[in-house]
Amino acid sequence: MDDPIVDLHSDHYFMGEALRQAARAGEAEEVPVGAVVVRDGRVIARAFNQVELLKDATAHAEMLALTQAEEAVGDWRLTDCTLFVTKEPCPMCAGAIVHVRLARVVFGASDPKAGAAGSALNLLQVPSLNHRCQITGGVREAECRALLQTFFAKQRSGENPANGSPGPRTRTLSQSGIRDRPGTEAGLPPDADTG
Repeated sequence: MDDPIVDLHSDHYFMGEALRQAARAGEAEEVPVGAVVVRDGRVIARAFNQVELLKDATAHAEMLALTQAEEAVGDWRLTDCTLFVTKEPCPMCAGAIVHVRLARVVFGASDPKAGAAGSALNLLQVPSLNHRCQITGGVREAECRALLQTFFAKQRSGENPANGSPGPRTRTLSQSGIRDRPGTEAGLPPDADTG
């Protein structure tokens, strides 16, 4: 029996590259989101979330990958590029995606609470803006979602996903006042789906 042919230019393949970046984010104790930018069938930029590492709220995988891609292309316009990202872009990233005029965005896990590529809102295809992107969602969704769910489950349990040590403690407001909860997202109940 012949081995299956691997299409190195498929969405499945390039999402695998983004998943590798997401794994690197998790190893660095960051929310495991990874992104790659592809042009002419080649990866020209790779990045993962580095918000905590850089102490920069804008250091999302998408933003870092777009900056690298602009350097690789030598222009801020990325009209012939595709972004592959493991989680649906947030409004900040979606705004940057429109500004660099990406041709297409491919994401894995949707984000019903804050996704700006069609789940909570769609900033990538606003008719009044000067650019609209093609969107493909759900590519390798189960793998992308599993990374996020595992990370946040460990955060909620107080275990650091990267090394098994206790995770950060954050302050949350409850009816009885402020109290500590290991690893919960501020203001969200411990069972909230943040992926």
